[in-house]
Amino acid sequence: MVAPRACLRKVNSYIPFLLVLIDLQCEGIEGGINAEVEKHLEMGKKLLAAGQLADALSHFHAAVDGDPDNYVAYYRRATVYLAMGKSKSALPDLSKVIELKPDFTSARLQRGNLLLKQGKLDEAEHDFKKVLKSNPNEKEENEAKSQLTKADELQRIIMQAQTAYENQDYMAAIEFLDTLIETCIWDSELRELRAECYTQIDESGKAISDLKAASKLKHDNTEAFYKVSIIYYQLGDHEMSLSEIRECLKLDPDHKLCFAHYKQVKKLNKQLATAEELIKQEKYSDAVNKYETAMKTEPNVLQYILYAKERICHCLSKNQQGKEAIKTCTEVLQQDANNINALKDRAEAYILEEQYEEAIKDYEVARDHSDHDQEIKEGLERAQKLLKQSQKKDYYKILGVKRSAKKREIIKAYRKLAMQWHPDNFQEETEKKQAEKKFIDIAAAKEVLTDPEMRKKFDSGEDPLDPENQQGGGGHSFHRSWNQWQGFNPFGSGGPFNFKFHFN
Repeated sequence: MVAPRACLRKVNSYIPFLLVLIDLQCEGIEGGINAEVEKHLEMGKKLLAAGQLADALSHFHAAVDGDPDNYVAYYRRATVYLAMGKSKSALPDLSKVIELKPDFTSARLQRGNLLLKQGKLDEAEHDFKKVLKSNPNEKEENEAKSQLTKADELQRIIMQAQTAYENQDYMAAIEFLDTLIETCIWDSELRELRAECYTQIDESGKAISDLKAASKLKHDNTEAFYKVSIIYYQLGDHEMSLSEIRECLKLDPDHKLCFAHYKQVKKLNKQLATAEELIKQEKYSDAVNKYETAMKTEPNVLQYILYAKERICHCLSKNQQGKEAIKTCTEVLQQDANNINALKDRAEAYILEEQYEEAIKDYEVARDHSDHDQEIKEGLERAQKLLKQSQKKDYYKILGVKRSAKKREIIKAYRKLAMQWHPDNFQEETEKKQAEKKFIDIAAAKEVLTDPEMRKKFDSGEDPLDPENQQGGGGHSFHRSWNQWQGFNPFGSGGPFNFKFHFN
């Protein structure tokens, strides 16, 4: 965007030229201008020279109102509009000047240039030819000839662009349209055609840019808003799609295509927003159901299918459903191998299933694509600790329970195994020693996994009973021989054993 001061300098440098032009074109104007109108014209001219464009415009408005047949008033007002960059407003005034004074070559030349920028090449050529037939001065004649040649060349390029588009040679069409738009900067149809070419070659961002520019060039361009909304929708950006389709309906509340698309986007947008809110509330099963509904609402756009599955993968992982999460995350990663969220969630699901090496692989891939993500760093470190831990002693495996097991399940498994491996069940000395070791491991597993603090440490990859982790004090110590466990009641809470097993 040009800075305000730069704009002011540009306007101020343009004003002396305009004033000279006005003086030259208006010399020899015959009488008939009443005093009040002449006063407004003179005052407007002084204000224009001072760069006070808005005030000058007010006086020229008054001059036009005072004498609707005064072509000088229209011409000077058009001059101010041009200085203000309001070419669209200048065009009707220039046309009025030509209507009142057909031989006014300067007005016709300026109108031809504006028509050229609008892409109205036939009308522009007509003006340039008229200038050449009206005994112009040398400067005007040279400009008219130059612009007429340019208009002829643009006509040829338009034919080439249309042919390339019809032959589906979209890259060639874009090159031709680029050349056209350099001159015909206000032609919305050229921008819409180029946007269509960009869409065909998957350059959605450029297509949106052209369509938005086209929407500003027309007072009522519902079609551009509709197309932009559709592109955003196909890209998976339902929020921007909803915003653009609302603009279409502001212009035409009864537009059938826009209204039908609005209902679809609004429905999908609400479903996805509700699902995200359920995740915040940790209602993961409900969120999964809502995402599945969203996939039924829009089954044809891959972006929404992938997004819904990515979030379902997240919900399943959070809900301790490891196998299901791995399956869904893998479906996402088959379509988008570098999806960071799916990689992180699948890594967590692998941890739930005690597949630590797979979890490490996923976290490493995620880290390679997002090396500043603290969550990835912490997850990778935890997976590496758990892998190391699994190669030593795994209390979950000792009791035969999952990492997601509740305390009640852990105690139940412990009691069953304690009964099974109690050394009193074995008579042969070697078997008894093996049972003693097994029983101690079972008791240790129960002690760790039923203590919230110790279990949390173990789940983070640290064995709270490992002497190596007890340096510095404050940890738990678990060095008991079988003799210390004799009299232990596996059905109690860890207190003294109050009954004995007897075996024949």
